Amino acid sequence: MKNSILILVFCLFIACKTDKKNDSPLQSAPPTKIEINHAKGFSIETTNNGLTIIEVSSAWPGATTSFKYALVPKNKMASITLNKEEYDAIVATPIERLIVTSTTHIPSLDALGVTNKLVGFPKTDLISSENTRKLIDAGHIKELGNNETLNTEIAISLRPEVLVGFGINNQNKAYETIIRSNIPVVYNGDWTEESPLGKAEWVKFFAPFFGLETKADSIFKSIEKSYEQTKAIVKDVTKKPTVLTGGLYKDVWHVAGGKSWMAQFLQDAKTDYLWKETQETGGISQSLETVLATAQHADFWLNPSMLTSYAEVEESNEHYTQFDAYKNKNIFSNTIAKGATGGLLYYELGPMRPDLVLKDLIHIFHPELLPDHQLFFFKPLE
Repeated sequence: MKNSILILVFCLFIACKTDKKNDSPLQSAPPTKIEINHAKGFSIETTNNGLTIIEVSSAWPGATTSFKYALVPKNKMASITLNKEEYDAIVATPIERLIVTSTTHIPSLDALGVTNKLVGFPKTDLISSENTRKLIDAGHIKELGNNETLNTEIAISLRPEVLVGFGINNQNKAYETIIRSNIPVVYNGDWTEESPLGKAEWVKFFAPFFGLETKADSIFKSIEKSYEQTKAIVKDVTKKPTVLTGGLYKDVWHVAGGKSWMAQFLQDAKTDYLWKETQETGGISQSLETVLATAQHADFWLNPSMLTSYAEVEESNEHYTQFDAYKNKNIFSNTIAKGATGGLLYYELGPMRPDLVLKDLIHIFHPELLPDHQLFFFKPLE
């Protein structure tokens, strides 16, 4: 009898310990990965205790270091214990005040409906978003200077809960000052993506900071569907026009590499891009003589530096007039469409809306397939 009572007490003790362990807010199942199908530079995991972990593996081209960020719900900050050494930043969510540093970040905030959370930005004149410009004009978003020489005094005074940065390396001294002021800095590497849909999928990066993951997923799926439907328009095209890109800068011609974002657009638009076989993901430096030998008879020429008219093309370099695309008035540029203060629409909104970029290109190269489309990012030279 005595032994039976002891066994019963022992079993009750074990059961109570097990129940208590299961009720602990720190007890969690294996993390759940958020679906990321096109972007290569980041991943998101969530746990059943509300923690979100974002890892950025491509903060800049050739990055060898990953950055790991922990996003913790404000109502669970007291109950979740983290090893601070394991993370590059810990952010309490949802956030109400933030600073971003690239115009490519603006469309994600607009799409998620959280632009009013933005309190500071470097070089606000570069922003074209009409919604964001209204907030700038109203004084809600403060000017912070240049990204590399950010006005840290103003930035800190704005009391942001996070600063979303970008850079070519991790040597930004302004960011170091921000971090020392206990303001988390997280890197966004959307600009390093090589595929059109890869760039657009970074809207999912911003969503967890506001608790808007479902909305971001819906936004991206809509863009993805539109892109794939647009791409299907040219699936039966057999005649592919030849294309040249870029222009001279200090006697060096920079053309888009064969693995670049632009080259992928040109492939999806069913063109014969003359540098498609190259392996570079960015620009390729060429001499004028090399480009002329390769592309003098190209059907189209895209983005001749910052030139916006045929008169400027001729005045800039007399050799430009030897290209057939110049003679046939088949030059188009993505630097003509600008916002109210001179910001370039293509470089701000284009990464978020690759479907619109592709529609522009199909209209240019195969006008019979999208005859009613109005060019948005690319414009013919004057």
